[in-house]
Amino acid sequence: MQEGDAIESLERLGLTSYEAKVFIALQKLGSGTAREVSRVADVPRSQVYSVTEGLEDRGLVEVQQSSPMQYRPVSIEEARKTLRERFETESDRAFEYVESVRNERGGEREEQEAIWTLSGHDHVAERAAELVRNAEEAVVFAARTPDLVTEDIAAALREATTEGVTVRVVSVNPAVRELFEADASIATMDTAEPAVDDERTGRAVLADGNVVLMSVLGDRDDIPELTTETAFWTARTNFATVLHELAMNSISPREIA
Repeated sequence: MQEGDAIESLERLGLTSYEAKVFIALQKLGSGTAREVSRVADVPRSQVYSVTEGLEDRGLVEVQQSSPMQYRPVSIEEARKTLRERFETESDRAFEYVESVRNERGGEREEQEAIWTLSGHDHVAERAAELVRNAEEAVVFAARTPDLVTEDIAAALREATTEGVTVRVVSVNPAVRELFEADASIATMDTAEPAVDDERTGRAVLADGNVVLMSVLGDRDDIPELTTETAFWTARTNFATVLHELAMNSISPREIA
């Protein structure tokens, strides 16, 4: 990681750009005057005073009342703990309010007639695992390649069986099916449709007759050798019910009977 990356990370934790630069400068100096901090941090000396005051209020800097004043950072562990606690506190406050306004809807259906989209391998994988965990009766998971079966998804599928959910893993790729060969409670099967082995096919989750997630893969414009993943999902809607039935029809009726 470069210094610029560290500054950006500290900004995401709530520090201003100047605060992040001064904090890092003090780590380099050990302790220093406003003049020394200004030189190392590339922050105007006139700004160092207010910035260090802000860092002192955050519990990240100590000030020695001397002439000239000396500044030094708290220990790394103390700074880490302070920023973590501050982040958690602000997160709790924010989401406490978000939860309160969400509850004001008073019984309004969370999921309406809508199809939602996701982008990025991690986001798609997280949503797929969540939908599996929320299944109550049956889940079919499909993937074209083993790398699309993340540890989180595999764990969610195995956990679902312990909750009495019927779990099936479908793929034309034997390497995907082999991932679950040792799991007697998970049925694995090939599919009768060669079309699902298309290079653009990603992964899919079908659950409870009214939950559907499907993804497709594509090339990145800026880095052709890397791929992107885009998915849509819908749950407990008329769309989901129809799409679920259509998707299940693409699997051999003999296999899912």
